[in-house]
Amino acid sequence: MPRIRLDTDGPVVTVRLDNPPMNAFDDRQRDELAARARELADARGVRAVVLHGGDRLFAAGADIKALSLMDPEEVRVWNRALQRTFDEVARLPMPVIAAITGYALGGGLELALAADYRVAADDVVLGQPEVQLGIMPGSGGTQRLVRLIGPSRAKNLLMTGRRVDAEEALRLGLVDEVVPKDTLLDTALAYAHRLAEGPPAALEAIKEAVDHGADTGLSTGLALERSLFTGVFATQDATHGISSFLEHGPGKANFRGPEGAL
Repeated sequence: MPRIRLDTDGPVVTVRLDNPPMNAFDDRQRDELAARARELADARGVRAVVLHGGDRLFAAGADIKALSLMDPEEVRVWNRALQRTFDEVARLPMPVIAAITGYALGGGLELALAADYRVAADDVVLGQPEVQLGIMPGSGGTQRLVRLIGPSRAKNLLMTGRRVDAEEALRLGLVDEVVPKDTLLDTALAYAHRLAEGPPAALEAIKEAVDHGADTGLSTGLALERSLFTGVFATQDATHGISSFLEHGPGKANFRGPEGAL
């Protein structure tokens, strides 16, 4: 059985982790996720992606038993591949929403951090507990977490390995929204469909400007923004959107993307 399943609902694709009992990342799940991310990056008509681990939990991290059998060089190669996989998810050109239930620990939280928006169920338990094993996060935890919640708060979570509940995660900015567990996936899908109605080239450009501009100086970031703005201005969706605004007012455009259809 596949460890990663794709469920398609019009322009929205749900990427479902399916490696019971804990959705731990072994070689097979990692490789399947990388393959699906590459497919989605080039898929025509996919406007938004939802990451979901199922009703019980999101993902409990790496397969610690498998890691314990590796020597340092094997761990380095394995970790580099997992970093690359999560980077491929983060670099998807369309918006990515993580729908988080239950536990999202270690690599599970690092995958959620690769998303653009995180919706959490009210039963979530989040954390980077690697330090309690005498190691550290290696798949984005020390980098994406600090960019999301700031260095002081990130160091607290990383250095103690403590777990946080939904209320604290929302307060820290670790998640963007908390909803009852039984409405989680519907909430994430509704937001994904709302974004999928937008102009895909503009959404991709916004994502690129925010993600890459944040790691540069202001002048470099503004130059990137200017270049992306100029490119988006030349798209059919921009022509249609401006024309629709002038004729009908805001919010009336039906964006159809570069192919001219969903």
